[in-house]
Amino acid sequence: MNGLLPWFILSFWLVGFWFLWNIPIPGDRRGSSPRRGSVSIIIPARNEERNIGRLLASLKSQSGPPLEVVVVDDHSDDRTFEMAESLGCRVLRSADLPPGWAGKPWACMQGAREAQGGLLLFLDADTVMAPGGLEKLRMSLPERGGLVSVQPYHQMKQVYERLSAVFNIIVLAGSNAFTPLGSRLRPMGAFGPCLLCSRQDYFTLGGHERVKGEILENVALGKVFLDAGFRVRCYGGKGVLSFRMYGDGFRSMVEGFTKSFGIGAGSISWINLLMIVCWVFGGVSLTRHLLQSAVLGDWGISAVWAGLYALYSGQFFWMLSRIGNFSVWPAVLFPVPVLFFVLVFFLSLFKTVFLGKARWKGRLVNTDGGGMPRP
Repeated sequence: MNGLLPWFILSFWLVGFWFLWNIPIPGDRRGSSPRRGSVSIIIPARNEERNIGRLLASLKSQSGPPLEVVVVDDHSDDRTFEMAESLGCRVLRSADLPPGWAGKPWACMQGAREAQGGLLLFLDADTVMAPGGLEKLRMSLPERGGLVSVQPYHQMKQVYERLSAVFNIIVLAGSNAFTPLGSRLRPMGAFGPCLLCSRQDYFTLGGHERVKGEILENVALGKVFLDAGFRVRCYGGKGVLSFRMYGDGFRSMVEGFTKSFGIGAGSISWINLLMIVCWVFGGVSLTRHLLQSAVLGDWGISAVWAGLYALYSGQFFWMLSRIGNFSVWPAVLFPVPVLFFVLVFFLSLFKTVFLGKARWKGRLVNTDGGGMPRP
């Protein structure tokens, strides 16, 4: 065994602490008061019959209810429209997609144009707001404006959903928002499931029309705010906002990752991407050497690799416990979600880069846009 190799792996392990050093939660600033102004909640929805009822119920239970909830039904094939309408929302049928527009930006833009509130909150239909969550979001948006973005806490029920562990970590790691430097380091953009800004800032900057062709519009919209001199505040959603992303099955999960990650890799800075690659490589390499030394019966070397394995496993648990209910096994058996990530990532690259298309919610999506991936 190369005597330096374990030290290299140890250094790659240490890199992992850079990614998720601190994950702030909306409303955690003491002494803050909610941002003044009525809130219009805009929900773009396509084939969300199974999810949207949970979100709308959670919004009704807020202590400070929104002014209105506007659901934009994006040509759903199920009962999304009827479900939202029966729950007392204002529901819009999306107009046909204009040339140059992607589906979600078009739905968000239509909803924003119809909304009446001074604050605009864009929520994905598979999110759920915790009690008091809306007030905490408003507390996180200062009077001087900007954009608040939240990556929801990932709630899972089935074993296959926990294979998304590495994807969830890398989404947050690629944002540059949770490093030891905190707000001193400019984030790469914003998270897509939850965006909050003032109506004035949104329309002054051009809203989703500025990012109309982006498949993953969130990072592009975040850059619009950043380039205009506004601050983008990124948060974790534990105790405020959650989602269950791929409860529809394993195939749906693979399709979602395939659409997102081949494109999203291009939005991560090369330094951050290199650090992520080193961290993932370290976990893969030490696992191979541990198995190899165990098969050869070299127990002294095996003990070294087993110690490094325990460090990686503990780090995975530390990360995952703050971003979702992942349970213990994705941390203890971390090579399994790592292998799943590698396989799906290369499938994503093939479909998005070489084929230029990926399937999502029954549509073939052109993948020549860019943005921070959503897991």
